[in-house]
Order: sequence, then structure tokens, then C-alpha cells
Amino acid sequence: MDAEVDHKYRPLFRSGSLQHGESVSRSENAPVRNFQKDNKMLSKLVTSCALAVFSTLAAIPAAAQDEWVGQITPYVWAVGVSGNLTPFSGAPDLSFNRSFSEGRDDLEGAFFLTGFARRDRLVVLADVSYSSSSRGGRIPPGIPVEGELQQRSMTLAAGWRVHKEKSWSLDVLGGARLWNIKANIDVAGSRLARVEKSFTDPVLALRANIQLGPRWSAIAYFDVGGFGVGSDQTIQALITANYQVNDNLFLSAGYRRLDVDYENGGTKIDWTMEGPLLGLTWRF
Repeated sequence: MDAEVDHKYRPLFRSGSLQHGESVSRSENAPVRNFQKDNKMLSKLVTSCALAVFSTLAAIPAAAQDEWVGQITPYVWAVGVSGNLTPFSGAPDLSFNRSFSEGRDDLEGAFFLTGFARRDRLVVLADVSYSSSSRGGRIPPGIPVEGELQQRSMTLAAGWRVHKEKSWSLDVLGGARLWNIKANIDVAGSRLARVEKSFTDPVLALRANIQLGPRWSAIAYFDVGGFGVGSDQTIQALITANYQVNDNLFLSAGYRRLDVDYENGGTKIDWTMEGPLLGLTWRF
């Protein structure tokens, strides 16, 4: 059986410390200021993702819809983040290098969902993720500093199964990854900098599905994009081992790495997100 278990791009973004030292508390009204606006934007991303996956199915005549196989996967990604962020020209770099175990207390919220559909050799996928984290510290001579980072991304792609046999298959896909990244830096309770960047990266991808046994399979995924259109470059690699519990339910465990290098208008973002992941897939 062709177990189409697909888990990708799940950036769980975490900021590193601004400066080693004593942590400071967040402003009490900061989450309130952003809560409604963030929820609205997240709702739009989730709605767009769902429509992108299932509108293809709805466009197929009823007689042919039984040929489609679709699935939806909520998942968690135990991610660590390393890299640099420069909010504007002349500003100091915000550097971070934190594993998931070091940074999990900084996470304020996260959401992850992916969808996949296939009809014969045609494949369609969509993915949406959101995360928000903050970190406090002090800079000489002991001035409290706090940074807040929010990341939203949505990936939409379609492609063709160029190789198909019982033991393995290979898909070639093309699409786009939409980013929205916000960063706030407060010094001594006053806003020093606020930056928000939205951009879209074209991506090209390869996806292999390998049957390892009657209930076991593996997914290997690689994409590259940006090409100076949105970011300078974005690269993603993913591998998962998948176990088929029954006809409709799969469990997956694996590892994912996502890199992005963006520079525009004095803002520079150069980071790597990587770590193990765990997902539960429902196929219909």
C-alpha cells in the first residue's frame, strides 16, 4: 500500500538570547496588544491553507473524486534555532544559538498543520505554521533588553509523480513559500526597534516515498528556493519513518532542517531551524 505520509516545513521559531545574563520579564500588556491582530492573521493563513489543498478536490468531477487520496497532519517540531537578525541598517545583530531544550520556556505559542492530496500522478500539498517567542537579558551596564520574534509561513506546491512503482516513488514539485516575520526589541521598557517583513519564495522540490515493509515506509524531501525573488536562498531537508496503524491512521517520526537567508532594506535574516519531529496523519 502506498502510504502517503508527508510532514514538512514546520518552523517552530525560537529566538536566542540578546545577551548572556539575567532574564527580564515581558511587558504585561505586550501580549494583549498583539493577540487580536495575530489571531486574525493566523486565521487567514489557516483558511488559505485549507482552501488551497481541498479546492483542487472540489474542482474534480464527482465521478472522478474517488480517485483522489487526501490527508491532513497536525504535528510538533522540537526545533532549535541558530543565526543572526539585523532589524535595520546600523542596528546591532541579534544573535541566537539555542537548542529546543534550552529555548522551550521562551515559546509563547505555536501552530502547525499540513495537508497533502494525490490523484494518480498529480500531487498537491499545503503547509501552514506559526510560532511566537521572546527572550530577555541585559546589556552593559546592566540595562534590561527584551526581544520578541514571530514567524508565520505557508507553503503551497503542486507537481507530478515522475517515477511510480510498488517499492518507491518520486515526485517533482514547484510552488511558493510565503513568509511573515516580525521582530520587536525593547530597551529599558521602551521600544527601540520594530520590523515586519513579508516575502514570497519560489521553491522547487523533490519528494521520495520508499516502502520498507507491509506497514513501514520512509519519506525523504528536499527543496531549494528564493533565488533572489524573496529571500536570497531557502533550503529545506526532511526525512521521516512512518508506521501505518490502520487504513486511515499513520504515525511518523523524523528530522527536519530549514535554512533561510534574507536581506532587504537594511534588514538581514540568516537563520537555521532544525530538530526532530512527530506527527499523526489521518488519510481520507
